[in-house]
Amino acid sequence: MDVLGIDIGGSGIKGAPVDTSTGALLQPRHRISTPQPSRPEAVAEVVAQIVRHFDWSGPVGCTFPAIIQQGVAYSAANVDKSWIGTDGKALLEAATGCPIILLNDADAAGIAEMTFGAGKDHRGVVMILTFGTGIGSAIFTEGKLLPNAELGHLIIRGKDAETRASERAREEHEWGWNAWAKRVNEFLAYVEALFSPDLFIFGGGISKNHNEFFHLLTTRAPLVPAAFFNEAGIVGAALAAASGHAPD
Repeated sequence: MDVLGIDIGGSGIKGAPVDTSTGALLQPRHRISTPQPSRPEAVAEVVAQIVRHFDWSGPVGCTFPAIIQQGVAYSAANVDKSWIGTDGKALLEAATGCPIILLNDADAAGIAEMTFGAGKDHRGVVMILTFGTGIGSAIFTEGKLLPNAELGHLIIRGKDAETRASERAREEHEWGWNAWAKRVNEFLAYVEALFSPDLFIFGGGISKNHNEFFHLLTTRAPLVPAAFFNEAGIVGAALAAASGHAPD
């Protein structure tokens, strides 16, 4: 089954048709910068532009960087606060004319990695962490997802973890790999103490550069890069849409 996957992020919105039997992108992904301010109607129009770019008329899986339950956003860490309480599923369906499955962005990345990527066939507790504008997280136990974990908002040294250890924080503070990895290790140690995962999968935009910093990271559990890198959200969104329901 071919499904259009769209990944809404704080800095960019990107999508591509996906072969849900393999996880492969069927066309090069199309990316548009996230409008600023990222209000619901403005974001919905960009999603509609991506749908039109691919001349798409079928089901669409769409990620969003927030707690999502029954299509409604209940947080808005890296997008406009007016998203809180918005029925994103209904808004995007009206904008695109397509049936939409809306889910948390890290949950989508986790679905991709557990189905076709670094977590395939792995049992026990698997934690997918995505480092980009913020820090996303997805937790799987025996292959089953705990939706909307949002561990990037754990408080470390009085601040949200993602304000100290995300890719955006590294860029804004102009930290080198060593300085940034020190903060990531602090976050990983905190998460590991809470959940004792059997495997960490490191994803998000920065994961494509894992050779630059993986040797600086320390965990008890094995730590591996995401197989889909920054395309995991697109793939996982398409897989969720193919299943016909969001994991909430």
